[in-house]
Amino acid sequence: MDALDRKILAHVQADGRLTITELADRVQLSVSRVQRRLRELERAGVIRGYRAVVDAAAIGFGFEALVFAKLRIESMDDFDRALVDVPNVVEAQRLFGSPDYLLRVVTADLASYQRLYEETLAKLPGVRGLTSTIVMKQVIEPRPLPTHP
Repeated sequence: MDALDRKILAHVQADGRLTITELADRVQLSVSRVQRRLRELERAGVIRGYRAVVDAAAIGFGFEALVFAKLRIESMDDFDRALVDVPNVVEAQRLFGSPDYLLRVVTADLASYQRLYEETLAKLPGVRGLTSTIVMKQVIEPRPLPTHP
C-alpha cells in the first residue's frame, strides 16, 4: 500500500458515492489506474464494502446503550454466532480481560431496550452477567480511519 492507495482510501471513506472520474480527479490519476487500484484494494479486503451513514434517531432508534457482557469461557463461540441474529446489536467487540464483550445496542426507547435486554440479551448463550450504560451524547460520530498507522 503506497501513498496513492492511502489517498484513495481517504477520499472513499469521506464520500463513498464518488464516481471513479471524480476520484481520479481528486487523486490526480487516470480513471483506469484508479479503477485498477480500487479493485485491488477491494480484492485484498482493504475495502470491505460501501455503506450509507444513517441517523439512528431519524429512523426511530433514539436510544443507545453500551452493554458489557461477562460470559462462561466455553460459550464464547456460541455467543458470537447468536449475536449475528440480534439486529439491535449494531457493534460488538470481544475484549481482553473483564468484561468479555462490549456491545453497542440501539432501540426506540428505554422500554424497548428493557424488553430486548430481558427477552434476548440476557438469554444469549453463556451470559453470566450484563451491565448497561446509557449513551448520553455522541461526542465523535463514527469517522474514517486515519490514513497512516
